[in-house]
Amino acid sequence: MRVETDAGLVGVGSGDTMDGFDDFVSLFVGRDALAIERHARTLETVSFHAGRYWPLEAALWDLFGQACGQPVATLLGGALDSVPAYASWGSLRDPGQRAQDALALIEEGFQAVKIRIAPERADEGIGVVAAVRDAVGDRLEIMVDLNQWWRMPGDIGPRLGPAGARRIVERLRSYGVLWVEEPLPGEDLRGMRSLREQTGVRVGGGEMARTFEELRLALDEDALDVFQPDVVLALGVSGARTLADLAVRRNRWFTPHTWTNGIGLLANLHVCAGVGGGPFLEFPYDPPGWTPARRDFMLAEPVTVGPDGLVRVPDTPGLGVQLDEEAVSFHTVDREAVRI
Repeated sequence: MRVETDAGLVGVGSGDTMDGFDDFVSLFVGRDALAIERHARTLETVSFHAGRYWPLEAALWDLFGQACGQPVATLLGGALDSVPAYASWGSLRDPGQRAQDALALIEEGFQAVKIRIAPERADEGIGVVAAVRDAVGDRLEIMVDLNQWWRMPGDIGPRLGPAGARRIVERLRSYGVLWVEEPLPGEDLRGMRSLREQTGVRVGGGEMARTFEELRLALDEDALDVFQPDVVLALGVSGARTLADLAVRRNRWFTPHTWTNGIGLLANLHVCAGVGGGPFLEFPYDPPGWTPARRDFMLAEPVTVGPDGLVRVPDTPGLGVQLDEEAVSFHTVDREAVRI
């Protein structure tokens, strides 16, 4: 989405759907675009009744950076100018293919990879982890995602309980995984804390947390080692920045989840770099089906990983979004920008 001001600045954000937002436009139009905290609190009230419209807040931060002549990461603290990337795979493939895929990642500069496991097919997934570890040795860190924190619409099937999650995590431990992501439902904070304590394996989560308090409680309950809210799907830039500061001060990792496009990736990069998060940034990458060119079709240039495995913060003001207007026009329905 785009946010326009009467001063001529245009901010860009993207991520979750903005369906239904027209009913709430009046809460923002005519207000000071740089009063971001007010807008963030307003978006929190809207999300209780409707959708998560955090792309608007990302666009406002893009505007703020432009108005100040600074990258958003600098405004958020400027701790880092780049963050190591981990390749985030999204599909299920056989162990032999994944071993080859992992070797290709090393050649491209990646330092880590995340493998998704379907809990109901745990043996297959663990077999993939074993094949990748055997192929790469200690040249790649490996993370595993069980996707149990939240549900897709219509998913009412059984979830892993603490005993089932522990059996899987204990098997994964022998392959030196850096963390296991969302092994239990988000409300089971005590279960995740016990899982951490009993297995010694780091636990991550929170990519789709509904509120700031949900993750603050996870921090207070010592449920997670790795906090992963997606800036444009969960807490927004402001909320994620506050949570990241709390997490880092308590010696926890802040490495935001990304599974949108290059605009969402840039928003997460700026927050992670601004606060000194890490040790990695999620980089959706699973060729041949999921590549930077396909993921970032709306950008003049896709966000890429350097040969050293780093994603660098753009040095341009704002988020550093440069749209391919022709591609945007071709792929989107005409819709007015929000004018503030």
